[in-house]
Amino acid sequence: MSTTVHRLTADELLRMPDDGFRYELVKGELRKMCPAGSEHGRVAMKFGWRLGQHVEENDLGEVYAAETGFLLSSNPDTVRAPDIAFVRKERVKQTGRAKGYWPGAPDLAGEVVSPGDTHAEVEEKAIDWLMAGTIMVLTFNPNKRTVTVYRSLKDITILGENDVLDCSDVVPGFKVAIKDIFD
Repeated sequence: MSTTVHRLTADELLRMPDDGFRYELVKGELRKMCPAGSEHGRVAMKFGWRLGQHVEENDLGEVYAAETGFLLSSNPDTVRAPDIAFVRKERVKQTGRAKGYWPGAPDLAGEVVSPGDTHAEVEEKAIDWLMAGTIMVLTFNPNKRTVTVYRSLKDITILGENDVLDCSDVVPGFKVAIKDIFD
């Protein structure tokens, strides 16, 4: 007896009715994500607000919120939704206003670690972002008050609450104290 596995496409995901949950699509497999807890949302907003202000004041591109899907690969489709994303102005101009999911990876993707996330799940997302072309992936861990900065599979740095996160190589001039994200 053989089993047929139905893989979803990005278009099918986009047309799914809203049931109160968020979903990602990983190689055609639907993954349900529970709504974020308050600490998760607070940390994402503290970083996203600062990033958004800097990007807008300096006309650097666009910052996207947690509900935004990015189509990272096709056949089978992978659509990921980071908690915070940034796309450079040149790429926004080149692509225009995307209908549906953004076609490709953001330049910067930020993920806030939730209490139920495993290390393997967080690492899998970071690797997916990097392999799709994201230049910098940030994972914010509210429990440890750390930010892990991925620039490649070999260039990984963990910053503590007394450090400064410097994103200038991706978002010109943008730096933020880690403690300001978690306080």
